[in-house]
Amino acid sequence: MTGTVLNSIFLNNFGQKIYQAVDNFIVGYNEYIGGFLILLLLVPTGVYFIVKLNFLNITKLRHSIRVVAGKYDQADDQGDVNHFKALTTALSATVGTGNIVGVALAIGWGGPGAIFWMWVTGFLGMILKYTECTLSHRYRIFNSDGTVSGGPMYYMEYGLKPKIGKTAKILAVVFAVAAVLCSLGTGNMAQSNSMSAALFGTYGIDKWISGLVISSLALMVIVGGIKRIANVTARLVPFMAVLYVLSALLIIGLKYENIPDAFSLIFTEAFTGKAATGGFFGSAFMMTLVMGLRRGLFSNEAGQGSAPIAHAAAKTKYPAREGLVASLEPLVDTLIICTLTALVIILTGVWQTDKEGVRMTARAMEIGLNRIGIIGVGDHIVSVGLMLFAFSTIISWSYYGTRAVNYLFGEKYIRPYGYVYGLFVFLGSIWGLELVWHFVDMVITLMTIPNLIALLLLAPVVMQETRKYFSMMNQLEPRLKKKKMKP
Repeated sequence: MTGTVLNSIFLNNFGQKIYQAVDNFIVGYNEYIGGFLILLLLVPTGVYFIVKLNFLNITKLRHSIRVVAGKYDQADDQGDVNHFKALTTALSATVGTGNIVGVALAIGWGGPGAIFWMWVTGFLGMILKYTECTLSHRYRIFNSDGTVSGGPMYYMEYGLKPKIGKTAKILAVVFAVAAVLCSLGTGNMAQSNSMSAALFGTYGIDKWISGLVISSLALMVIVGGIKRIANVTARLVPFMAVLYVLSALLIIGLKYENIPDAFSLIFTEAFTGKAATGGFFGSAFMMTLVMGLRRGLFSNEAGQGSAPIAHAAAKTKYPAREGLVASLEPLVDTLIICTLTALVIILTGVWQTDKEGVRMTARAMEIGLNRIGIIGVGDHIVSVGLMLFAFSTIISWSYYGTRAVNYLFGEKYIRPYGYVYGLFVFLGSIWGLELVWHFVDMVITLMTIPNLIALLLLAPVVMQETRKYFSMMNQLEPRLKKKKMKP
């Protein structure tokens, strides 16, 4: 009996040392390598394309919405899903825990000013999404079964080969390997971790039980491939967005007189870097800046190269058209939903407490709704919203992972990957929050850095596709107007 107890203590201490060593390594990479590389690449690349494309993400916003609404759909378009389903699939992968937990973590670690840098990431993200999804559609391939495969690994290999030779294939493989890792981290463990934490905190459900249920449900959906995933997300995304957004708007509306002060706080703290706890630590401004960019990138994934995998499957002849659809994602995800979460947290004053992650958002919702007599509902709204957000992200990221596995190893390895994916859903449910989020930050950089390099090298192709598309539309629009005017 004594030997068993001592052995258990030894294993526990040994496990803790390994856990801490792994966490320390990941934190060191994030702090001194990955985080600054992202900072040096993401913002300049976004600014470059904003200027190069004449603020296309703003000037063509109305056109993008009309494309999503199906105005230009054609029966002979090739692909797996329509524009709306491609958008909801990609949105379901981005509208996730980043909107509830990520915003709270950004404020908790970087102060309210981190939200300003999330906005910067979102605004630049619109043009980055346009760029990478245009390229993804341009270089997509059709598989033997008629389905589509696309993404950065394909535009790296086929688009960059004339420019950099064999190095293009190496870059594509690096990205694909990182995409597999990222599917297990960003789209998997971070989501199930937040789900199990919410279920435990709100309903007292043990995390291992949550993990088993979540992983089982996820596997039931992902075995159906992109079409089943798209059908599920096309229903989940609108519902969960409306539920969460209406609750946030209700709370914000009740404190409308304080909204200017909240925005003033965000803008002021963006350049002073006051921590949520009220203290100043290290380089406060850099902490605010980096946390805002990291959480913004985690939320909308712009420049990361994940969304292009979904948008490559869209039914259209024109790569730039799908790029325009993709540009709407950061608008919805970061500039709207993340802003609503941030305002709820700031207006209720919860950002000044010691709450962390989902507990901060849940407490803010609870306080806000309590003020109008809706008692005991805030936790449930956050929990339900988080369940839907995170689950849709899990199933969408499984598709991203399968495309990367297919690229690296072939179709026969997709099913084994699915089982590994289900295992990581479970592991994410029971692991500690800090290690999961540190791992997420690391694998995001491993995708984003090679993708941004590819975008810059393929800028001429993006410009060519953009000019070709709008030249075609300038000729088509007058004919469409005449056809509409006929009785």
